[in-house]
Amino acid sequence: MSDLQYNRDAWDRIAARRDDYYLAANAEAIEKARSGIIEIKLTPTIRVPHQWWGQLMGRDVLALACGGGLQGPLLAAAGSQTTVFDLSQGQLQRDLEVAEQFGLELKTVQGDMQELSCFENESFDLVVNPCSICFCEKPSAIWSEIYRVLRPGGVFLTGLINPVNYLFDFFAAEKKHLIVRQRIPFAPEQLDPEERRRWLGDERPIEYGHSIDQLIGGQLQAGLMLTGFYEDRWGDDDLLCDHLPVFFATRCSK
Repeated sequence: MSDLQYNRDAWDRIAARRDDYYLAANAEAIEKARSGIIEIKLTPTIRVPHQWWGQLMGRDVLALACGGGLQGPLLAAAGSQTTVFDLSQGQLQRDLEVAEQFGLELKTVQGDMQELSCFENESFDLVVNPCSICFCEKPSAIWSEIYRVLRPGGVFLTGLINPVNYLFDFFAAEKKHLIVRQRIPFAPEQLDPEERRRWLGDERPIEYGHSIDQLIGGQLQAGLMLTGFYEDRWGDDDLLCDHLPVFFATRCSK
């Protein structure tokens, strides 16, 4: 089974489970979005700053890897013409359910975000991508595709994982010990088969740890211009977050 198929199946299982960590938009959040208050997070705890959004009413928005019934419906409620693109049909189904519940119009498209050929050049004014680049092996392909589908002056928002998150032994960290072990960039092949099985468990999608050059330099090399940045941490107990932020978000424009 390819890593892509593995991750598709993993996200379908997560969608079916519907646990508290992957909650869809509720009525209160939808009404706030309709009034112009957008409460979307690219990383675990910090909401996207209001000034990052600009005008949403009537804009063409690509909610990239946004399946799950949260970000896409909120963007649609804010008045944008929203297309939700995701690897998992199960996650996209949740968007359709929320859209029907609240009388929202949005489109859903299933696919791999490293390949957006279903969209024409300069199709979108805004691309929104909550933290998910870590599930793809080659971020450079994603940056190039985002640049292509954005209109001139368009904006790209994404959440990213600090590569230091993948530097330490995963199993020692669970026991509150930070031991440098993996290399950055990180790929699952650095783990032996038994370690990989333990790390993924029953449903965790496969992750990759990318370098700062791949994450930020890659966006710049694709032609995007960095216009905003902030850092974030997990909202609960995490040993590494006691020492530094392990997430960051970027705003770029074309």
